[in-house]
Amino acid sequence: MYSDKVVLCAANAYEEKYYFNSDFSSLPQSIQDELHVMCVMYTVEIGGIFQLFFDEEGKLEMTTEAMEADALYDDIGGVLRIKKLQQDKQELFESLEMFYKVFFLGDDLEEGEEQ
Repeated sequence: MYSDKVVLCAANAYEEKYYFNSDFSSLPQSIQDELHVMCVMYTVEIGGIFQLFFDEEGKLEMTTEAMEADALYDDIGGVLRIKKLQQDKQELFESLEMFYKVFFLGDDLEEGEEQ
């Protein structure tokens, strides 16, 4: 169904906008809300544009970027914040990867794996 990266959600500090991919509207509202808060807080604290997306294999990735003229963007803080999110939200991210692999890529749950 999908062969390239698929954006889950993103926030943009420059336009003060949040985007959630409607293909994922079947996720529970509490998870959608958690993603919304996480993305917006990232851009409030760090600046720039923050994006969560799935790669071709279904791995959840995070990227951040800034406009070249943005002197307030925190490069180092951005990397550190992503690492902290990866630690703090590991269970959520693993669940989202499982969801994506099963419902979007059509993978079967391997024996012993739980939803």
